Amino acid sequence: MNPIIRWFHKLGSPPYFDRFAARWAPWGYGLGLLVMAWGLYGALFQVPADYQQGDSFRILYIHVPSAWMSMAVFALMAIYAAIALIWRIKLCEILAMACAPIGAAFTLITLLTGSIWGKPMWGTWWDWDPRLTTELILLFLYLGVIGLYNAIDDRRAAARAAGLLAIVGVVLLPVIRYSVVWWNSLHQGQTIRLLGESSMDSSMIPPLVWMIVGTKLWFIGALLTRARADNLRRESGKGWVAALARGNAQ
Repeated sequence: MNPIIRWFHKLGSPPYFDRFAARWAPWGYGLGLLVMAWGLYGALFQVPADYQQGDSFRILYIHVPSAWMSMAVFALMAIYAAIALIWRIKLCEILAMACAPIGAAFTLITLLTGSIWGKPMWGTWWDWDPRLTTELILLFLYLGVIGLYNAIDDRRAAARAAGLLAIVGVVLLPVIRYSVVWWNSLHQGQTIRLLGESSMDSSMIPPLVWMIVGTKLWFIGALLTRARADNLRRESGKGWVAALARGNAQ
């Protein structure tokens, strides 16, 4: 068997995944926080103020990575859910459901930071702009997945039902992405391109890249931590969990 395929096969084992998550989750958290701290330092102290927006533009260093993560996490959740539905892989059910609260948090941060930025720029905290409205719908979809998963006692049946909602909801992502192109919108168009020419000054981009990388590393840590906790709850009656608890108690 191919070593990579063998490793993925082993990762599906609950005890093996527990050890893997316990080992790598702290690294995801730690590296993510360090990278984001460096990005925030650059955003606050190294990047000059925008010639039109002044210092208020600096909130984009939180807003943009959160917005990208809100969509990326939902897409990943839908992929895990599809794999779980097709191949009945329990670990993918766990990972899909672990994505939902994290993605909802990123979406909420996106909406809050967008409103804070919108007040000085648009003169209002909220406008039913296509980008804002579709992002709000994305938050409701995340909450729907979380609510559906917790409304059904059978964990596997709950994950399948909630995963189906995630798969259906993924059609919203291109609408969010292209809403500023398809409709007349207050929201500014795409100004940041990591690949290709960006309309931002080049000195403003490195801290943004650090923030994007940092949020992804932090997400890995959060995903592994939540998935490990759900895995332990599902396996709570197994001997290896009891042995792990005894070992931690000593």
